[in-house]
Amino acid sequence: MSYLQLALIALVQGITEWLPISSSAHVLLAADYFGLDGPEELLINAMAHLGTLGAILIYFWRDFVRATVGSVELVTAPATKKPLSEGAHLALMIIVATPVALAIAAGWEMLASDVMKDGMRNAYVVAGSTIFFGILLWIADVKGKTHRKEKDMTIKDAFLIGITQPIAALIPGTSRSGITMTAARALGFSRDEAARFSMLIGAPMLAAVGAYAFLELSKAGGNTGDATLLHGLYVAGLSFVSGIVSIALLMAILKKMSFLPFVLYRFALGGALLLMAPHLMS
Repeated sequence: MSYLQLALIALVQGITEWLPISSSAHVLLAADYFGLDGPEELLINAMAHLGTLGAILIYFWRDFVRATVGSVELVTAPATKKPLSEGAHLALMIIVATPVALAIAAGWEMLASDVMKDGMRNAYVVAGSTIFFGILLWIADVKGKTHRKEKDMTIKDAFLIGITQPIAALIPGTSRSGITMTAARALGFSRDEAARFSMLIGAPMLAAVGAYAFLELSKAGGNTGDATLLHGLYVAGLSFVSGIVSIALLMAILKKMSFLPFVLYRFALGGALLLMAPHLMS
């Protein structure tokens, strides 16, 4: 793998991670184009998550500071019986949305056989899910109300949004950010609020995946096949930069228009994958 190849793939992963257009579908195309497989897939799909995690922590640092301070308040809240502050409420919503999703995703990774995982990475599956979940996003965006904000979120809302996250781990092409934004829009949250909460609850998932990749490469003495720890850090760094750009672009778009451009893009991407499926599977 050349550093130019790594750079292009890292940029693709970083840009598409936060947009509701399925990063796995794009990585599938990029990996096939460069002929990468095996250990390189760990590098592309997991190490880049450390970079996109850093991007979300920097971009929404105020929210994470509020949630961190608020998490301390949650410990004392039962004793004081005071109403939760905005920070404590945000922390509670993130906590509610995370554990079950992490457990399901981890269970799939540990218990599912390689045959099952490879079967789900079938080009036709990725293409179909890219189109199908694009349709769901369009319906939720058109039918969903836009008045609800983070302060209006209930424990039930947070759980329902969070529980959709593992679908992306089970079905490549779904888009973790896309399915959570779809759920939030269906529950009546505004477009920018849906996107922001989707990204906030994505941080724990990215941290878990990125940490796993880092440890795997480190245990192998920094070298797993053609994928080295240095390569991984290089990918993480570029994914961080492209991730920042991706987040800023998404938030700017959603303040001015609907999710329709992303829906149309998903249709085009899914169609391209269907046309290329025979080649991708050969």
